[in-house]
Amino acid sequence: MKELPTPTHALSPGPAPGPGARSWLHPGAARLAPAAGLRVVWARHHDEVRAAQRLRHAVFAVEMGARLSTPVPGHDIDLFDDYCEHLLVRAADTDQVIGTYRVLTPAQARRLGGTYTEQAFDLTRLRTLRPRMVELGRSCVHPAHRHGGVILALWGALGEFMARNQLDTMIGCASIPVMQGGVFHGDVAASLWRQVRERHLAPIEWRVRPRLPLPLEHLDDSLSVEPPALIKGYLRLGTQVLGEPAWDPDFGTADLPMLMRVADLHPRYRRHLLGA
Repeated sequence: MKELPTPTHALSPGPAPGPGARSWLHPGAARLAPAAGLRVVWARHHDEVRAAQRLRHAVFAVEMGARLSTPVPGHDIDLFDDYCEHLLVRAADTDQVIGTYRVLTPAQARRLGGTYTEQAFDLTRLRTLRPRMVELGRSCVHPAHRHGGVILALWGALGEFMARNQLDTMIGCASIPVMQGGVFHGDVAASLWRQVRERHLAPIEWRVRPRLPLPLEHLDDSLSVEPPALIKGYLRLGTQVLGEPAWDPDFGTADLPMLMRVADLHPRYRRHLLGA
């Protein structure tokens, strides 16, 4: 069993931040415990990362029809994986990986020369946030376990990670499917963009531009649609949308650029997730 390199940031619980540390977790608060039957861990060995990559392949390629270029059949693997920390939720009874996020820290983003999100968006306006900004990506949950417990377990562990390492900003993309039976249908994505920009658009100084924009001018954005559960959850937390969606032909999705600053976390969810 091959161990992964030493993480660039502390992963597991340890001493609380010292006096004066810029932390958003209340000093006396305990991280939200995972729901019964779930276990949250950070990958320590390559076989654990492989388990996450198999889940990602099952969700993105098999279930959603994404076209993945991968060196190992049945796995979703790209060049960012070796630089990321991988957060896993396991079912306690079977030890199966049923949920995952990957996290790119500021130090590793500097080593790579950028983030995955920058392949789809020009992030120039976020340059002042980068020293304390992490990128979240490849979020997925096994279809048999898509209930709030898995997402809450992931978010609780991410909150602890951010607090422990005195990081204050998270970015990533939220995906909206635009393919139906192999045919492009972008009206739902265009309508969701219209809805979220009215209430959740970030200030102009943080706006970003897609490198391959969704062709909004040719789409009907008047539909009354419900945001996907994950996007709805992000918005409830206080996440802001950074600009119009990019089109990802390989994944068959419209990707909304999202940013959440710890200071903007909705008080209700701060108490629920962090006890603060």
